[in-house]
Amino acid sequence: MNRRGRHGFLPPPRRRIRTAAHSLVAITAAVLLVAGCSGQESAPPRSLPAGQPPAQDGGQAQGEQSADGSGDGGQRAQDMPASVPERISIPSLNVSSTLEKLGQGKGGAMETPRDHAKAGWYAPGPTPGARGPAVIAGHVTWNGEPSVFHRLSALKAGDTIEVARQDGKTAEFTVDRIAQFPKNRFPTVQVYRNVDHAGLRLITCGGRYSQAKHYYSDNVVVFASLTGSRA
Repeated sequence: MNRRGRHGFLPPPRRRIRTAAHSLVAITAAVLLVAGCSGQESAPPRSLPAGQPPAQDGGQAQGEQSADGSGDGGQRAQDMPASVPERISIPSLNVSSTLEKLGQGKGGAMETPRDHAKAGWYAPGPTPGARGPAVIAGHVTWNGEPSVFHRLSALKAGDTIEVARQDGKTAEFTVDRIAQFPKNRFPTVQVYRNVDHAGLRLITCGGRYSQAKHYYSDNVVVFASLTGSRA
């Protein structure tokens, strides 16, 4: 994933959905916004009710998909209390990165990691290990060189992701599935809606890269669930 204006990036939630009655209206608005996003991925509603069915995504995924957008990567663990994440490690990819905090920029767009070698946690969302879909994003390349999430698409269902937290505990996630979506068909509901467990989504860019537009055609999304923790 690369910085907005240079290579394209993931726009964050543009609004909160406060009631179930407003959910469908907001989702529809977000989908309509995507068509005019000029290369950005869709703007996810951050507080969708857990019972909301996932949108059709058109992406290609590894592993089985359940009704909540995850798979059966492992036995889920009990939710952890909220605690700010400090480092992400992906042993199978030999990735280890401290985490920047990502907020919202102008127009509600999610900030991007300032350091291309680091991933970033979307701070307005859940913390990894707490209930809900925690989001960590990272660049795939920068100025033609591999970045922190360059090999993210090589993950497989069953792989482990570890997130060290400020409380001294490490949240251990198991990958449920990996999917690649065209940016103009990004499944906002499936990725960002509330879930009844501690989930994790890793997001970067993928697909074809346009040198002229500094733009990737797709997004790679890793869906994972909390399956353990350690001190």
